[in-house]
Amino acid sequence: MFLFFKKATTWVIFLCVKRIDQIPFHYDYYYCSILHKTFRKVAMSSDKPYTTSHNGDTLFIFTMPIISAKFMRGISGSDDILDDGVPQVALIGRSNVGKSSLINSFTGEKNLARISDRPGLTQEINVYGITSAGHHFFYLFDMPGYGFAHVPEKVRDHLQKMNWWYLFESPHEQMKTVLVLDANVGPSKNDIEMISLLREHQKNIIIVANKIDKIKSSERDARMQTMHDLAHGLPVIPYSSVKKIGGEELLTEIWK
Repeated sequence: MFLFFKKATTWVIFLCVKRIDQIPFHYDYYYCSILHKTFRKVAMSSDKPYTTSHNGDTLFIFTMPIISAKFMRGISGSDDILDDGVPQVALIGRSNVGKSSLINSFTGEKNLARISDRPGLTQEINVYGITSAGHHFFYLFDMPGYGFAHVPEKVRDHLQKMNWWYLFESPHEQMKTVLVLDANVGPSKNDIEMISLLREHQKNIIIVANKIDKIKSSERDARMQTMHDLAHGLPVIPYSSVKKIGGEELLTEIWK
């Protein structure tokens, strides 16, 4: 997307791209060559533009940490996708913690994951293929939410067994396990139990403190301290799907 405006005698050009091949061929060759160099030298950033100028024109280059994302399939047990060698990242959290909104904001694809006001919508493991800056590809495994869900008890038990199998019994290793907590309401008993289980099984855990936009500014430090106390040294990322906060930090932690 290109946005142009003229301030005094200087043209200011804002360029927002996901990939270098999204630049129209008719665009000025000088700027295209700069962009090629920029992509080799500057890490992609959703909020910090690379700035250059030429003949009085200023070019601000905004890029995205996620290049592409797509839904691969839903699985409920053994599947070929688990054995194809692609790094796996598990995304887990209690029902209604906002995982679907997080996926959409994190990838920049607003309709990638279905959002519902009714907890318990995800009833299988949804697998998303994500290509990040530097063309690093990984699978994001969106696990069914634990705890409260508007489903029959038998179905709820099946979903929890599915989570247990993938995370703790199957031979498949997760590069990272992202645990999403609601920073506004605080960790639940189920959240605390999940952290304990993940630690016990020596998972590489990232804690996402979600919905920080709902916390009053006067209470934010205290709420975040609660998250850090629970984490005991694990990385904690403040996140807001509404305010687009935390996506770049999450991606950095995933690839550490």
